[in-house]
Amino acid sequence: EWKKVDNHTVKATMKGPNSDLPVILGTPQFKMIKDGTTDFQMPTGTGPFKLKEFKPGVRAVHTRNEHYWRDGPNVDEIETMAITDKVARTSALLSGDIELMQALDPKAIRQVEGTPGVGIWSVPSGAYFGICCMTNTSPGNNKDFVMAMKLIQRRKKILKSVLKKQGTLGNDHPINISYGTDHCSELAQREHDLDKAKFHLKKSGITSAELNVAEVAPGLTDSCLLAQREANKIGLDLKIKKVPNDGYWGAVWMKTPLNVVTWNMRPTANVMLNIAFAPNAPWNDTLWNDERMGKWLAESRAAKDPALRHELYCSMQTLINEECGMVIMAHRNYLDAKSDKIEGLSRMPLGSHGGY
Repeated sequence: EWKKVDNHTVKATMKGPNSDLPVILGTPQFKMIKDGTTDFQMPTGTGPFKLKEFKPGVRAVHTRNEHYWRDGPNVDEIETMAITDKVARTSALLSGDIELMQALDPKAIRQVEGTPGVGIWSVPSGAYFGICCMTNTSPGNNKDFVMAMKLIQRRKKILKSVLKKQGTLGNDHPINISYGTDHCSELAQREHDLDKAKFHLKKSGITSAELNVAEVAPGLTDSCLLAQREANKIGLDLKIKKVPNDGYWGAVWMKTPLNVVTWNMRPTANVMLNIAFAPNAPWNDTLWNDERMGKWLAESRAAKDPALRHELYCSMQTLINEECGMVIMAHRNYLDAKSDKIEGLSRMPLGSHGGY
């Protein structure tokens, strides 16, 4: 619970130790609102801009907040619009219709770099995309099938040819080098191995499966098509069912036996693991439930000794790598593009445009 101590101090009483608390309070998802608030249509907060207009899926207009408590803001107005088609979005930037865009298709890097007045804005991160093998139903409840799916991934080719080197290799767990010392660098990289994949697939007894794919992250569809070709080599008929982005998170993700996912990086390894891999977490993509994760997550939040903390995080990453239904092919940079007129973007790796 939270209690007011004085005009500038609140006290948090918690169920247990959590060394991540100061960081959690600074994330974009954490909001403080007046008790009893029911109207959220035109919010006025403490940020540098005030909301002037908001039409969901169309555009939002923000104007300068003259009462902002820090320096800035540095422009009078920002208009944000939804251009869901990646080609149209890039064309709008190159033509000068917009000055800043997120989620540049890696295939368009050369086009942007070859156009005067614009450039890419690439920030390494722990963001990742992958395939969710739901563990509550077939085929994801078959560990040999899941292992075969992990072993057919051409991770190096995905990084080089699909992401154009704008990322790092995935290793079937969510914590990469961007998380610093909490990354388990000693965990061996899973390699592409068709012989082992064929062994596990034969052991599973599964010969066909359908994967629902939406381009919710640049390069994800191409990576799945590459997996389909590798699956054919070991006798797995992996059908790719392309579905629209609109409505994907409500109708397909965590609803169909095999689907895809993309995650933004979170500020700490514990936050990332807790919301997506903890037992019974609402966003546990594959419904994988292992009580050891819950135990180790709680212990790591309280760990003061760096060596013990690292050991706990290595245990969790190894467990996910070996046992979870999540196939993580790659971690991607936040690859945006902007006009040369735009300056001052940060390199915060928690979201597009310098952490939003």
